Amino acid sequence: MKSVWANENLIKVLKDGDVVVMPTDTIYGIVGLAQNEPTVNRIYKIRKRSPTKPCVILIGDIDELQKFSINLSKEQKNTLARTILASGEPVSFVLDCIDEKFTYLHRGTKTLAFRLPAQKDLQRLLKQTGPLLAPSANIEGLPPAQNISEARKYFGDLVDLYMDGGTVSSRKASKVIKLHKDSSVDILRH
Repeated sequence: MKSVWANENLIKVLKDGDVVVMPTDTIYGIVGLAQNEPTVNRIYKIRKRSPTKPCVILIGDIDELQKFSINLSKEQKNTLARTILASGEPVSFVLDCIDEKFTYLHRGTKTLAFRLPAQKDLQRLLKQTGPLLAPSANIEGLPPAQNISEARKYFGDLVDLYMDGGTVSSRKASKVIKLHKDSSVDILRH
């Protein structure tokens, strides 16, 4: 995977606000800059995703949550470190985000889902590009693409770049948990 995530053209395309299909830490995603509203809206349109459903945002560092007006309490940081990041499995965590300027991301739910991938190469990419919106690479309601060929059948030339990371059929979507203000946790998806 290193060659996929360390690709200079990939970094440039993402920084330019374009949309890419690439392997993530779980499955293929259709990704773009989370802080670029036109890019986010384009991903929703390409995926035919329900406009009321937020997507997971990949971050390269926990400190990037501040970019979304999210400041964790010490207890929340401890819970995150102890139960989520230390688990070794891909876990997306949902946090409250009441800042109206992020409505284009939270879609009225006032929550955002984040994942900090364990792969250092992917973390490096994210630190260079900034947080990436990363829903699975499929049209809503259809199975996620397991390879670039399947992704191309879904999206054709609607995507600016395809990054081939082989077949990812053995992987699955991340576990999803809600981290509350009091640092308690609810499991939303196993």
